[in-house]
Amino acid sequence: MSGGDTLSSATAADASAICAQIASVFSAPSAHPPARSVLVSELAAAASRGGRVFVHGVGREGLMMRALCMRLAHLGLPAHCVGDITAPPALSGDLLVASAGPGTFSTVDAICGVARGAGARVLLLTARPEGDFPGRQADVIAHLPAQTMADDEDGGAAAAAAQGSSQAKLPMGSLYEGAMFVLFEMVVLELARVLGQSPAQLRARHTNLE
Repeated sequence: MSGGDTLSSATAADASAICAQIASVFSAPSAHPPARSVLVSELAAAASRGGRVFVHGVGREGLMMRALCMRLAHLGLPAHCVGDITAPPALSGDLLVASAGPGTFSTVDAICGVARGAGARVLLLTARPEGDFPGRQADVIAHLPAQTMADDEDGGAAAAAAQGSSQAKLPMGSLYEGAMFVLFEMVVLELARVLGQSPAQLRARHTNLE
């Protein structure tokens, strides 16, 4: 086997291991309803009442939230990223979808508090649904039971054991963020069916200023 073939084989094996690790997140036991159904239900409800959707997250979680916001706009929802200069004020009837994988971030806590104070509904996506912050600031919790950076302080050994692997394939809690991408793609597919949006309608809303 040539060096290139060996590298390709190793790359395919690593990719398969990573995908399997992400897939295992969605079969992990949880005392909460599936995150997919929670997100679809809340987003569909916001659409039916004419509310706007705001999304927020920090770091790599924030990048995944921005990707979700883009697809929500393609679905025809009035969606905004918190912090963008064109984001309007959150009001009663609106929905904030925030992410705090490790269970809490001080900035996410503050933004959720402002949203709730304005009358908006707050959905918190997290790997750690227990604790003061989720119970205090979230109207509804979407539990995504994946490794975060808070679980990675021992080099990922505990998280790898929990996922049934001898080695953590994704560094620094990236499993949570990878699972976010997959979760959001499933949510968008289901929302498109719920809202009666065709692939052509989604494509028609994609920007042409690229």
